[in-house]
Amino acid sequence: MTAPRQLAQTLRRLDALIREKDLDRSVLLDPRELAAGTALPEPVVRALLEGEPPPDDTVTERFSARIRVLAEADLRRTGRKMAALAAEVGAALHVSDVWARLILEGRKTPNIEHLHKLADFFGLEAGEAFFTAPADKALNRALTPILAQLENPQTDPVEALLSKYGVRAADLRRHGSMTPEALDRLLEGVIRSVLPRKEDTDQ
Repeated sequence: MTAPRQLAQTLRRLDALIREKDLDRSVLLDPRELAAGTALPEPVVRALLEGEPPPDDTVTERFSARIRVLAEADLRRTGRKMAALAAEVGAALHVSDVWARLILEGRKTPNIEHLHKLADFFGLEAGEAFFTAPADKALNRALTPILAQLENPQTDPVEALLSKYGVRAADLRRHGSMTPEALDRLLEGVIRSVLPRKEDTDQ
C-alpha cells in the first residue's frame, strides 16, 4: 500500500520544489516539528513522509492519542499540574474536574459539543478535525502552508526582488557568480527599495 493520493500529491510537489530550490528536505520537513504540530507520533510522521500508508486506527484512538499529546505539551509549557489544567478544561466544557481529567488522559471520549469546545480551548485552527482526521490528512494539512510558501515566494519582498534580478541562493553557493562586493551592493539596493523613504516617514 502507498500513501493516500492527496498526501502523495503534496509530497511530490514539495519534493520537486525542494530539488528546484536546493533545499534540505530533512530541515524543511522536520518530522519532530511536524509531529508536534499535528500531535501525531513521530514514527508515523516519518513513515508518511516516506510514502507509507497511514495507520489503520479508529476515531476514538486518534482522539485519545492526540488529546494526551496536547495535554502533555500544555503541562510542559506552563509548568502547571494536571489538576489545574483539568479544572480549566472542566470549566470550559461544563463538566467536573474528574471527567475533564479522564478526557485529557484519553480515557474518555467527549461528545461533539465537547470536542468543539476542546478545539477552542487549545486554539486549534483545524477545529474538531485536529482530533479526528486520519493521520495522512492531518499531516497533509500541516504540509499545505509549507507548500504554499514555496510555490508563492513573492510574498517576501526581498526574495521577490532577488528573483527579479535573477539571484538565487543556490546559484550563488554553487557557482560563485557574484563577488562578495557585488552581492553587498545588490542587497543594499534591495533593502533600500523595500524600506520607506525618509521623506515619506516625515510626513
